[in-house]
Amino acid sequence: MAEQATAAREVAAGLIDYLGASPTPFHACAETARQLRSAGFTELAEQDEWPAEPGRWFVVRAGSLIAWSSEHADGPTARLRVVGAHNDSPNFRIKPQPDLARAGWQLLGVEPYGGLIAPSWLDRDLGIAGRVAVRTASGTSELLFEVDDPILRISRLAIHLDRSARDGEQFNPQQHLVPHWGLGDTPDDFRAFLGEVLDVSPRDVLAWDAMTFDLQPAALFGRRGELISGARMDNLATSYAGTRALIRATEDGPDAPTTQVLALFDHEEIGSVSERGAQSAFLMTVLERITRQLGGDREDLHRALAGSVVASGDMAHATHPNYADRHEPQHRIAINGGPVLKVNNNLRYATDSAGAAAFSLACEQAGVPMQSFVVRSDLPSGSTVGPITSALTGVTTVDFGAPTLSMHSVRELVGTEDQRMYADALTAFLAPA
Repeated sequence: MAEQATAAREVAAGLIDYLGASPTPFHACAETARQLRSAGFTELAEQDEWPAEPGRWFVVRAGSLIAWSSEHADGPTARLRVVGAHNDSPNFRIKPQPDLARAGWQLLGVEPYGGLIAPSWLDRDLGIAGRVAVRTASGTSELLFEVDDPILRISRLAIHLDRSARDGEQFNPQQHLVPHWGLGDTPDDFRAFLGEVLDVSPRDVLAWDAMTFDLQPAALFGRRGELISGARMDNLATSYAGTRALIRATEDGPDAPTTQVLALFDHEEIGSVSERGAQSAFLMTVLERITRQLGGDREDLHRALAGSVVASGDMAHATHPNYADRHEPQHRIAINGGPVLKVNNNLRYATDSAGAAAFSLACEQAGVPMQSFVVRSDLPSGSTVGPITSALTGVTTVDFGAPTLSMHSVRELVGTEDQRMYADALTAFLAPA
């Protein structure tokens, strides 16, 4: 037990560092890439010819990343074990013409991204991070930036000016959720601000993918430190567990010949329809090129897919102590109770009996308990990249997660011990006995 507790603290510390390094999907890919390089993985460019040999590789497409190890494959028809997740989280994103001034305040125009819980973002110190396209002598370049100073705030209206707030606040995102970042009757210049941050001329700042993030760092929480509180747990906790699992599984090696894959997608929170989302051709294109690296063709790829399994990871709703009636009573989900198998017979989750069996065996192999989540029959279910990936690849797919409270809040809560069990289960899934 002491050994497990020590391991749990070590994984928790790694997750806290990962969250701090990943305020945006672009930064999450950069941090994942850094960890992969340290473990002997080599980055490949999509436009280049890829080496025709097995190895440890990864490729980044903006805010998405796919990594794989084919070191243990016995040829192009080796079965695939794929862990899928998403890198994006709900937040506010900066508009193309954001400069505003109102009532003596300088404001910044933003657009809500994904299903965020707006009140949780109010009265918090916010930073800005993202990607900027800049003009260069040879064309354009894309640069990452992060401003981790308290530069933005969305201030709540005082209760004295809206007594109805006690009955539940209502927000018009265009009018009420506009952050301020200075005083003045004249709008500030966001383009010039980015130029200063990046040390380039404002005229060379051509476009941006810029977003807000909460500056309060993730931390151990609770009287005994059995919890972790932080932003973007959904779904960077899965991205971290998957990255850790791929590295460990590659180093340990599976008992059976397997190609091990990690796919981290952007844009899941808004439907996954983009050139790098789960509904794109990104994964299938990479899988085909992996097959060609191993000397195979499309026939070999389809033979490999027929024996493969995808595990789609997205955080799962823990049973809330103050709202226990909102949960399926026969499927109580406990924090620090182990990974969660997610089932929905209307296929909002992709899990079927074959996929459930594969994940159950992985948890058994890892020596961790498994929980099962089903949404109440009178409530709609959320979804994941699982059904999309299953449909595009034709591969048996299982949806799973780790227990979470306050999902889509600016600050979410997970279990410390759960993070160790999560990574252990994914390691076993990628390297089945």
